[in-house]
Amino acid sequence: MTPTERRGRRPAAALAAAALCAVLAAGCGIRTTSVPVDAGPAPSRVPCAMPAEDITTQAQQGIPVQIYLVCASELVTVDRSAQVPETASDRLRIARALLDELRLEPPAAEERAGFSTHVPAALRIGGPVTGDPKGTLRLSEQPEDLPSEALAQIVCTYAESESLVPDGSVTLGGPGGYPPRAYLCTTETKASPEAVPTTDAAPLP
Repeated sequence: MTPTERRGRRPAAALAAAALCAVLAAGCGIRTTSVPVDAGPAPSRVPCAMPAEDITTQAQQGIPVQIYLVCASELVTVDRSAQVPETASDRLRIARALLDELRLEPPAAEERAGFSTHVPAALRIGGPVTGDPKGTLRLSEQPEDLPSEALAQIVCTYAESESLVPDGSVTLGGPGGYPPRAYLCTTETKASPEAVPTTDAAPLP
């Protein structure tokens, strides 16, 4: 083959290769235009913190209190404004006011921040019965029958209310004849409310 013949065949070979690539690309479904792929929403980071303007809006009337709600599988404090008596003499009224806040569905601002409550809306609380230790509070459901997160919310909210529980130990009972128990709010309770509350319960002497 002469050099002239070889030079004449090179462009033809290049054209044939290009045509073959085009056929293969079409056969494999490759398109020349890019198509956006919807991989779903990007992972959202739960802030567990209320913007300052939302906190100001919520604290418009009543007495400032702190309650524990669930956020990112932990207990986190939220500032609320509740109708709590100004004196600490009526413990039952304080307990009821705090429980009312725990039972409420979080308002829109708290929901946006990732907060939720597990405390049943129908739950009620009353004072001690005959034979109960001083300071006992009795729920309308047996404490151990509540969702663990709900019990943790109640225990930690009450335990950190100085006017309600001065020594940090919350004595709770249920509606029946079962003896009440003393509960503690620990670091582990706040970090794992779904598992810890009942194991932290200390039997009364």
